[in-house]
Amino acid sequence: MEMFLCRGRLLNLRRTMAALQSYCSTVTCGRQTVNGVDLYYEKTGTGKHAVVLLPGALGNTKTDFQPQLKSLNKELFTVVGWDPRGYGQSRPPDRDFPLNFFERDARDVVDLMRTLGFVKFSLLGWSDGGITALIAAAKNPGLINKMVVWGSNAFVSQEDLDIYNSVCDVSKWSARMRAPMEEVYGADVFAKTWEAWVNGIGQFAHIPKGNICIDLLPLIKCPTLIIHGEKDPMVPSCHPYFLLKHIQGSRLHLMPEGKHNVHLRFPEEFNKLVEDFLEEGQNNK
Repeated sequence: MEMFLCRGRLLNLRRTMAALQSYCSTVTCGRQTVNGVDLYYEKTGTGKHAVVLLPGALGNTKTDFQPQLKSLNKELFTVVGWDPRGYGQSRPPDRDFPLNFFERDARDVVDLMRTLGFVKFSLLGWSDGGITALIAAAKNPGLINKMVVWGSNAFVSQEDLDIYNSVCDVSKWSARMRAPMEEVYGADVFAKTWEAWVNGIGQFAHIPKGNICIDLLPLIKCPTLIIHGEKDPMVPSCHPYFLLKHIQGSRLHLMPEGKHNVHLRFPEEFNKLVEDFLEEGQNNK
């Protein structure tokens, strides 16, 4: 019996190593100093259309975008994932949440892409990364080709604040939900950083209209696709409709069974939707 168990473990180890080698052969990992911080990034694909993936709160390439880095069409797209400052492998510094932390991330990701040599690129932003994408698109209209955002909001209401406060204590999360973040940060750092995020985004609830980037939405000129999981427990449905109303020419796609992480739970459907949107009209240029 022990012999069979050892053989099974060896086989699993070989499969894991083969998968890792396959991943490393198609993904370039690196660091780039941007605005005084060493930012970690992963790049894959050889397509002319550059796309950058913007993760959610405390998120990074490892936790948030593996199905996209693995499966988005590598002939059509060059896909860049990054860890915002203080997140994932872009540490040090420790993450902090001043009132301008979304603007800071927007500046960092745009400067990272420009430093990597991309003249124009598209944005795929999830949750906090979607907020960052909205700001980046509004402030850099000449650089942004297209944008996809999901699980994102331009303001913080009392309802939103209640939701954030309800999930502030990570000890009440299931072990399955905590595991990916604890693997990246360790249990103590994750708990402290998550609480700091809740307090950080909660600041906006005390600003008139809960404004994060409401005033910037009319400045967005790139084609924009808003995706919303209709069972999203973190983002009430008023938010995607607000973005749709205030971003000129934007469109909304609803996923009836989707929750907050639609791109992870339904990666094939999500990736196909994104690819079709990004490629739309490209052949006519």
